[in-house]
Amino acid sequence: MCTGPANTWSRARGLVVKTLVLIGGALLIKRLTKSTTRWDHARIVSHSITGEKFSKAQASKDPDNFFNLRWLCCPAADMVDGSKVLYFEQAFWRTPHKPFRQRFCMVKPCPKEMKCDVELSTYAIRDAEEYKNFCDRARDQRPLPEEVIGDVAEHLTTIYLNRCERGKRCLYEGSTPPDGFPNTWNGASYCTSELAVLKNNEIHTWDRGYDDEGKQVWGVKNGPYEFKPAPGPATGPAYTSVDMLSTLNFPLSIGKRIEGSFVLQE
Repeated sequence: MCTGPANTWSRARGLVVKTLVLIGGALLIKRLTKSTTRWDHARIVSHSITGEKFSKAQASKDPDNFFNLRWLCCPAADMVDGSKVLYFEQAFWRTPHKPFRQRFCMVKPCPKEMKCDVELSTYAIRDAEEYKNFCDRARDQRPLPEEVIGDVAEHLTTIYLNRCERGKRCLYEGSTPPDGFPNTWNGASYCTSELAVLKNNEIHTWDRGYDDEGKQVWGVKNGPYEFKPAPGPATGPAYTSVDMLSTLNFPLSIGKRIEGSFVLQE
């Protein structure tokens, strides 16, 4: 029987398949082992802190020290060097249209000479009233990116983040320098911040103010606030008393306790 040409073709086809498999495997290994760039780290952090998050679970467990706050953050502009400018605000869950804290956040890689991966800096807003509920508006009702850049005011804090070690729940964690940044609220002379980015886009943040003698004068003492991504739109009117907290309708003594439980750097 004349089977030589068929066998030759079969062997050639097998060689081609093996070659393609080897090439594909090499490309896959290269992709899987490709190192994460400095800008990749910045993009991961930007994505993780963006969105709507709440401290409801924590407030339910420890209502004496934590309140159900709303964290809202979204992209606002891109700088020419690639840095991301995000708008950020916090409010009580029941009054999301009345944020008590508004900031611009700038996310970029740490300088090569520093031993960190990502810089997360906060800035005051030149006209904060104009930016209330920025993320909740339609895009054509927001200030333009060039206006955002023009409204970035004085620098407030910078947190230096590093990738978390294997086995930890977090992706990135870091803090301000030990001596913090200037702050004068409630008798403080400086403030410090700690932040952790978890794998499920949960954010833990701990802000505290200290006087000249190192005594803590504002901020939570028992640990960081834990903000978890919103599960979806509210489906009913049910809520707890924690959800209704607002400094606008409390006696002074309770209002002071609320102010001391989270950062309020006005």
